[in-house]
Amino acid sequence: MSDTVTGPLTADSIAGAAYVVAALLFILSLAGLSKHEKARAGVIYGITGMIIALAATIWLTVQDAWGTGAGLTGLVLLVAAVIVGGAIGFWRARVVEMTGMPELIALLHSFVGLAAVLVGWNGHLEAPALSPDLTAIHHAEVFIGVFIGAVTFTGSIVAFLKLSARMKSSPLMLPGKNAINLGALAAFIALTVWYVNDSQLWLLIVVTLLALGLGWHLVASIGGGDMPVVVSMLNSYSGWAAAAAGFLLNNDLLIITGALVGSSGAYLSYIMCKAMNRSFISVIAGGFGIAAPASKGDADQGEHREITAEATAEMLTNASSVVITPGYGMAVAQAQYPVAELAHQLRERGVNVRFGIHPVAGRLPGHMNVLLAEAKVPYDIVLEMDEINDDLGDTSVVLVIGANDTVNPSAAEDPGSPIAGMPVLKVWEAENVIVFKRSMAAGYAGVQNPLFYRDNSQMLFGDAKTRVEDILKAF
Repeated sequence: MSDTVTGPLTADSIAGAAYVVAALLFILSLAGLSKHEKARAGVIYGITGMIIALAATIWLTVQDAWGTGAGLTGLVLLVAAVIVGGAIGFWRARVVEMTGMPELIALLHSFVGLAAVLVGWNGHLEAPALSPDLTAIHHAEVFIGVFIGAVTFTGSIVAFLKLSARMKSSPLMLPGKNAINLGALAAFIALTVWYVNDSQLWLLIVVTLLALGLGWHLVASIGGGDMPVVVSMLNSYSGWAAAAAGFLLNNDLLIITGALVGSSGAYLSYIMCKAMNRSFISVIAGGFGIAAPASKGDADQGEHREITAEATAEMLTNASSVVITPGYGMAVAQAQYPVAELAHQLRERGVNVRFGIHPVAGRLPGHMNVLLAEAKVPYDIVLEMDEINDDLGDTSVVLVIGANDTVNPSAAEDPGSPIAGMPVLKVWEAENVIVFKRSMAAGYAGVQNPLFYRDNSQMLFGDAKTRVEDILKAF
């Protein structure tokens, strides 16, 4: 029997083992987040993996500083960055409302993009001594990493500005916008070949400015109604930017994590594009901003009808089935708790109550699901659009609470509408529809909704939370 030969445990080998554990926890986190029942465990896996990753990185820096005496400055900066970043993140997580989550996430994506740009620039300024073949690969990593990071940075800034209403949600329509995008990509390819063969600083400056402008234009050209898909796609971009930084830093965990975020974000975007009948390629190319013919939905629709909370309560009491379709307005009004109580009381009365969730309800994937889970609505009565749509024709009453574009008949009936072809919840097929809304204003996509004027639709104006509470009082 031969003796087993083992090498000494080094700082790098221990950190590498920690990175493998962290990577596995990140994979488990993604798996857990795929279902409501396992979401909390998924979050815990992700937090634990990140703690291990940070601890291993700090430990490596400590070992370097202790062993060589040359890494003390880096250690101090790293610890300071972790403390400051952690404090800011903890503060923002405590104070942000659910309605502010989409723009906060977009802003966080911009930080990842900016970090990739800075890492790329450092890779150019502190280029290691490598063989000619490896030098060319290093140059490509620098150039591509800076490009992806800069596109992610400015694209995420624009998404933040649109989602927070600091910038108009309507698409920017520059003449020849598609030619601008294609020209920028062609220029990037040409500049990459040039830089790989001759890594001059001015080329890196040019590609940085080019990517910053392209990221701004790509997202500015996308209308507000498509912003949930944009946020998901920017999530994917931030992942690839992190992976590119991982190659430059020779950090396996950053490569794995970036690839996980990039691929999962891209797949989510693909699913959402299918749900909205959009082209996946057009998301990447900023093609959502293409002008559409004037919609008949913008013309005069006639008169709408109003209903009181008391009359709504009577109608719900006499109903055999009720479907509730929430939207961003429910989140703004923080009406999820009285809505959950409304569903509970109706079920106690023997009414079949279910929720219909559009894939892009709100301004973030899963936004409505999180709100309803927070209010303890049973998972089994929260159905996706494809699961509920066929039953809407046999439903007594549909309550549209703060939703607009996701229940707009123009998407299915008006080929000239800007949202034509987007699958929507066909609430107008129900016997009665009650729309909770503050006013008759158009939705986030800027499209008028003919649902409000249908013969079987009535408007219940006011704050959604207050109106639902009024219904509960009237029971």
